[in-house]
Amino acid sequence: MPFVVHQSPSAPRYSKTKALENGTLFQELDLPFHLKVNAPQLADTHLNQLRALDFVIQELSLYLDTHPNDSEAFALFQNYVELEKTAREKYVEQHGPLTQNDAALSSTYTWVNGPWPWQYPEEEV
Repeated sequence: MPFVVHQSPSAPRYSKTKALENGTLFQELDLPFHLKVNAPQLADTHLNQLRALDFVIQELSLYLDTHPNDSEAFALFQNYVELEKTAREKYVEQHGPLTQNDAALSSTYTWVNGPWPWQYPEEEV
């Protein structure tokens, strides 16, 4: 039987990294499941920080779909969008493009240059 949890507007939220680790921004939606494995702890890397920001933006947008008049959540959404934009620009500047669109920001086409986001320093030759 389907069940939808009621979300209160001022419900406690996880930090962006904890949200990504637990699979939800909202603590009241972090429900126990049968045979649930504890959430992994993510490494504190630039890429994981960017992933966490993207995850929180997605979670807030889904929440705002059902709570469009929650001005506090919308302000938080706007703040995270701005943080993500800054973090993405910083990531691209330091590590190279994440997407082909990011490659257009350089003076030359850099999409094929390494290292790729999944390559770790110990793998570089």
